[in-house]
Parts: sequence; C-alpha cells; structure tokens
Amino acid sequence: EDPTRPTTSGFNDWDYAIKNHMADQVDVPGFNYKPMYYEQIMKDHPKWVIFGSETASCVSSRGVYQFPIQKYEKDPSRQLSSYDIIAPPWAYCPDVEFKYQDQFPSVLGEFVWTGFDYIGEPTPYFGWEGNNDQDWPARSSYFGMVDLAGFPKDRYYLYQSVWTSKPMVHLLPHWNWEGHEGQNTVMAYTNANEVELFLNGKSLGKKKRFSDPVDIPVGPNVSHDLNFYTKYRLLWQVPFQPGTLKAVAYSSGKEVAEDEVHTAGPPAKLVLVPDRNVIHADGEDLSFVTVRVQDKDGNLCPMADNTVHFDVTGAGEIKAVDNGNAATTEPFFADHRAAFNGLALLIVRSENRAGNIHITASSDGLTASKAEIRAEPIRENPATNVAHLK
Repeated sequence: EDPTRPTTSGFNDWDYAIKNHMADQVDVPGFNYKPMYYEQIMKDHPKWVIFGSETASCVSSRGVYQFPIQKYEKDPSRQLSSYDIIAPPWAYCPDVEFKYQDQFPSVLGEFVWTGFDYIGEPTPYFGWEGNNDQDWPARSSYFGMVDLAGFPKDRYYLYQSVWTSKPMVHLLPHWNWEGHEGQNTVMAYTNANEVELFLNGKSLGKKKRFSDPVDIPVGPNVSHDLNFYTKYRLLWQVPFQPGTLKAVAYSSGKEVAEDEVHTAGPPAKLVLVPDRNVIHADGEDLSFVTVRVQDKDGNLCPMADNTVHFDVTGAGEIKAVDNGNAATTEPFFADHRAAFNGLALLIVRSENRAGNIHITASSDGLTASKAEIRAEPIRENPATNVAHLK
C-alpha cells in the first residue's frame, strides 16, 4: 500500500458502482465503455475526476478490407475488416470515445482495449454456440491497434490523428483492387485541417476535418452509414484505377503531410529491415527484423502470403517468427513463416559472444534478402551502473 498515491478502479456497471458507493471509495473513478454517461456522472458528482478506464474494443485484421463494409459478423476467412467500424455488442468504434472526450474535456482520458493483439480471446471467433470447428484456427485477439507481430494496423493511425500534434495523414485501404473496379471507400486519418486526394495526379477534391457528422451510434446496432464517421475521418468514394492514390494534408493552407498507396505488381523480392543493427552480446538482447514482400519497383505487395525461410549464422540465433495473422496454426518457434498481407517478422537473439549476425531470407520465386546485425559486448559505467554498448 502506498498512501501517497491516488487510488482508482475500472467499473463495468457504472450505476451499481455509484449506488453501492464503491465509486466513492476511490480517488479517481474509472468507467468501462460508458462514454455516453460521462455527462450524467459529472452532473451528479461535480467534484469527481473521472476517465475511461477501458474503451472502444474495436476489432480488425491488419491489411484486410472487406466489401461491402461489414457489420459485426463472422467471416469465413476468420478475419475482420480494417475499416475500423466493427465492435462487439458491448463496445464501439474509436470515434465514439473521441466524441465524448472532446465534448467533456474534464474527463482525464482513456485506456483503449487494446494497444496490442494478444493470444486468446479471438472475438468474435469464440466458438460460441458450439461452433468451435467453424471458428478454428482463430487463436488470438483482433482488438489491438498493433497486431501480434508489432505491425501497426490502420487504427493505430486513427488514434495518432487524435492524440498527437505532429502533422500526419494516413490513407486506407491499399490500392490493389483488380476485379473490384466499382466505388471503393477511401479514408484518410489526419490531424491537419483538410486533405486533398489525388488519383494518378488528378485531384478528387478536398475534405475538411471536423465537418458536422450525424450523431455517432453506440452499441450492437452500430450503423454502417459512413456519414456517421465524418468527424474524425475523411471519406471519398473512388472507382478503382491502377496507379497511385495520394493524400496531401493542409493546415492553414500549407501542405504539412502526405501519404501514398500504390498498385503493386506481382511479388518479386524480399527486403529485410532490422529495427536495431547493433545489440548486446549477452544472450538475451533482441533485434526485430521486418520482412517485406515487394514488387520489382519496391512497392509492398499488400496481399502477399509467400512462405519465407530464414537462415541465421554467426553470433546470434532465431528466437521466434510471426506475421500478425490471428487465424493461423503456424508455430512461433520455427525457421520459416508465411507473410500475412505482405509482412512477416523474424526475431533474432544474440549469443554470449561478440560478432556479426548474418541473416538471409528466401522464398521460392523471389529475390532473397540479406542483413547483418552486430552483437557487441556490454560495458557498465561504475558511476551510474548503466550498461552501454562498447
């Protein structure tokens, strides 16, 4: 117990927590999935400081886009569309919490369920009503802003557009829609004032952020009329044409950020991108190596599922592999992994010796990729007892 710190609790049943005075027993009451009651709570308890202790529970799969844009239903693919409007009956899309947090700025903020995907609880593929075989092999959650391999989903950028001030814009979906040449819903997430969309250099018009939306619904009957989501997202309906879709963001009339998606050709090569090129030679330190499946021009192939084989030699070893797919039985401890929508992950661990770690990634029919990581001894500063690389 630390009596110097405020106490808190996350209450699911907000009304019972208030009626039985449980909420009075903590310094900062938290309420789970109840933004629509913030106004009433603060009116009845004006001295309270409150926050969203568990919010949203939106579900999605990285790089998956399903048409028509779906409501909360199971799909034979065991995936969920990344348009960020799917949520279980008790939950809601991120825009709902944004709306009430903006409306009531005295609310401290929110803790989103969840930052990362995690093993278990693969909602909605739970095997409810005895349908275990139907839902297999879904085995990890879809709740994260970031998938199980650490790759950001589109929703990561939706939160970034609301929570950060550094200019940014993010476009979705990818732009490989051969066979789906009709109207495609394009979204831009941005913290700028407005965005102009271009298709192959031709302007498709500007959209302003925070235009007046229809009231955002909450609960199991969340609407899929996209007009509900125009406060925190900019939307266009765009017929597919191969090429480049580009978003240019403006604030006060000045260009501040841009993003592009390109129609990719067939997979042609692998590219390895280590997050760290120097690690500790202590038998514990890790480098997380992203594997990208690209076309001959360097564009990510957004639906590639090529199996990638790894060879690691020198002063390191393969610790694990992943790809962010929540519906797979592939083992984490292996020397190969299928890409999931163009990406895979290799985790390399150092040995207890200094030296170079040589990594090769290969796949049938694709140009292989190599990378090198250096494992260096640790030296400790006696004055601070902090370890440093030599």
